Amino acid sequence: MRESILNVQGLNAHYGDFQALYGVDLDVAEGEVLAIIGANGAGKTTLMRSITGLLRNGAGQISYRGQDIGGLRADQVASLGVAMVPEGRQLFRSLSVEENLIIGGQVGRKGAWDLAAVQKLFPILKERCHVPATALSGGQQQMVAIGRALMANPDLILFDEISLGLAPIIIKDIYDALPGIIGTGMSAMIVEQDITKALSVSSRVYCLQEGRVSLEGQSATIERADISRAYFGVE
Repeated sequence: MRESILNVQGLNAHYGDFQALYGVDLDVAEGEVLAIIGANGAGKTTLMRSITGLLRNGAGQISYRGQDIGGLRADQVASLGVAMVPEGRQLFRSLSVEENLIIGGQVGRKGAWDLAAVQKLFPILKERCHVPATALSGGQQQMVAIGRALMANPDLILFDEISLGLAPIIIKDIYDALPGIIGTGMSAMIVEQDITKALSVSSRVYCLQEGRVSLEGQSATIERADISRAYFGVE
């Protein structure tokens, strides 16, 4: 059995007085792809933000490779080997494609991913390297966001709403690229609205419903009826 790289135990997350997560437990094994599904507002992005340090949490709720990271800043979490492709991409508007990618490498971690490797994965990013990143199409911007995260050479990469708002042909291109990303032994968490896509690329799936884990199971064998009940909270 593979060792867990990430452990989340009893995670409670708040935005001021509003509580968004209630006692969430999950784990990600070394080299595993985990899918996170759930309706809008279920807490998926809050979970991602908590893991990456964008939303600070108390001690003892999140550990990465045995180290408590719940109280660390986002840059400290990134330096340990955790990177995120955020919802909405959040590229630097004033910078070119290449400059956005280079920023991802500022973490300083060594590994297989550099500018040449990212441009090989997404050749369009080499062709348009000097174009302002936000002048690209939505799909190409998502490629930049993925490339920026890879440039940090993470051991765990989080994809928040990887296909949201993209055309089907672009979604196919991005999913076709995933084996080249996670096939190197990298662990991944994928937040995805398309349940079929999520199940097809993951080994396990967690469903969140109103900030709580409503279902967890093996992606290959989990029943669609159980997912529907967990997703919508319908008995």
